[in-house]
Amino acid sequence: MTIRTICICGAGTMGSGIAQTAAMGGFHTLLYDVSDAVLQKAGASIEKNLQALVDKTKISATERQTVLGRLQFVTDPARCVADLIIEAIVEDQDAKLALFRQLAGFNREDTLLATNTSSLSVTALAKKLPRPERVAGMHFFNPAPLMRLVEVVRTEYTGEQTVECLLALARSMGKTPVLCKDAPGFIVNHVARPYYLEALRLMEEGFGDPETIDAIMESMGFKMGPFRLMDLIGNDVNYAVSCSVYEAMGRPERLAPSPIQEEKVRTGALGRKTGRGYYTYPQYLP
Repeated sequence: MTIRTICICGAGTMGSGIAQTAAMGGFHTLLYDVSDAVLQKAGASIEKNLQALVDKTKISATERQTVLGRLQFVTDPARCVADLIIEAIVEDQDAKLALFRQLAGFNREDTLLATNTSSLSVTALAKKLPRPERVAGMHFFNPAPLMRLVEVVRTEYTGEQTVECLLALARSMGKTPVLCKDAPGFIVNHVARPYYLEALRLMEEGFGDPETIDAIMESMGFKMGPFRLMDLIGNDVNYAVSCSVYEAMGRPERLAPSPIQEEKVRTGALGRKTGRGYYTYPQYLP
């Protein structure tokens, strides 16, 4: 199976990061979103990121232009024709399923469908699609151009060729893929739940504020404390993952989502992308 063209659906922080990664990996890349404004913002972000690489002499100005030349921004779903489609839209199973069904109508039968979901069941998606053997998870981490890990998630339906193709693709992008079975939170988000939830409980019980807890964890060797990391990921995304894993695991008390994070989501304090979360980020404020 040869991948030449990749379509990424959803031009938010994660989608634009995956698009940049794909284009830098040498692939013709389509970035699709229903909002032209979101696409314009994504394009500006990618250009800024690539210019930063030029300024740091990581790539040349010519390479920057070559990468930009591989990118196309589209709002028409009929133009989302590719060898591989990676969805990075809202964490909602019905929305993801509707998107895949729509795009399947424009693509060949051998097009691969990959979801970047953080925690939703890939199996539940695959079994409702016409060719489940060509469906898998391909979970990147934020920021996608920098983070090397990619979880390739296999369901009971996923074909061996699909798995091998996605593993090879991730390596060609300079990533380190790990193959995992479909399970709540996969590997990373399952392991990481206590890191976030215990920090939130310490805050709830008055043992420390975000700055103190982050400083302690970072002094112990963690590259980023839990609150800084939640702000980077997005409190809406992180909270959705916590809820998903909690439900999928049978609602154990130890995995109960935090009301503090629920309040952050309710008030729109989503972290860096909104300019405020557990910290304030003036450079990201609207």
